[in-house]
Order: sequence, then structure tokens, then C-alpha cells
Amino acid sequence: MRKGEAMTELADKQAITEQLYRYCRSVDRLDIALGHGVFHEDAAVDYGERGFKGSGRAAIDWICAAHGGLLAHSHQISNVLIEVDGDRAGSEAYVTATLRMEREGRLVQMEVWSRYCDRWSRRDGTWRIDRRDTVTDYDCVRDVTEMYRHDRARRDGSDPSYAALAHGLQGEA
Repeated sequence: MRKGEAMTELADKQAITEQLYRYCRSVDRLDIALGHGVFHEDAAVDYGERGFKGSGRAAIDWICAAHGGLLAHSHQISNVLIEVDGDRAGSEAYVTATLRMEREGRLVQMEVWSRYCDRWSRRDGTWRIDRRDTVTDYDCVRDVTEMYRHDRARRDGSDPSYAALAHGLQGEA
């Protein structure tokens, strides 16, 4: 592979990786518009037998509505493998989702370890998901005792991360 081809492939892989991160951010911050931008309009998803099956953008709507009542929500992506072939790509990314909620007056935490097996295409210069199949490897729910009550995180546009990212985009001093 020539240097220019290698640089193009690296840029494509980085663009796909950032879309994976945007997906996590969208569901953690309940940012529907951001999540819609990760999927092509005709994308299909299958989150498994107890999860959502349908269009990618409808999945974002469903997740944000279903998880809106949770106390906290955090997704991390790791072990990202991407194979690029022109304007098409495939990826596998490990995801750890940690969700905190109250159930019957108890504070509980659900943890889910899964993998996103995605098929991508670049259309109009932007990489988006065409198909997502989620494989859940294991999960658990357990009672938790908080160390501290944390109050800075927000699950909307008032979260401090939006100001930080906007600051970088606006070039403010």
C-alpha cells in the first residue's frame, strides 16, 4: 500500500471511529439529532432478541425515550477493528454500557458488555452505518451504594461537554 493510500485509509478509519463515539455521546446525552447523524436514513439495526429491531434512526428515538428516565448512562467503545474497501467498510467495536436507575426504592446499576458489528458506507463524503447487529456477551444488574452524589453531568445540551466542544469549534480564547 502506498503512503497516500495508507493515509486515506487511516482517515477513513478515524472518521468511522468518531461516528462510533458520536453514537455513544448521543445516547448518553439523549441527543437525538447527533444519533440520527450516525445512521444513513435507510439503515437497519438489530439489537438482539430483547432489544430494538428496525431503522437506525428509529433506534435512536427508542433508546433516548426508553433511557430518559435513568439517573445516569455511560457507554465506552474499545477494541475497534475496521476494514475499509473503497466507500464501504465493516467494523466490530466492543461497548460497555453502564446504566444507573432506581427500582423499587433501591439504587441499581445495569452493566452490559456487547459488540457492535456494523456495516458502513460513505455517501456524499460522510461515513454512516448501513446495518448494525449487536451481540451481547453478558450483562448484570446489581444494587449499588453511591460514594458521592454527583450533580455536574447533564443528559442534554447543558452538559459541560457541549460548551467545551463548541469552544473548540468557535475558536474562542
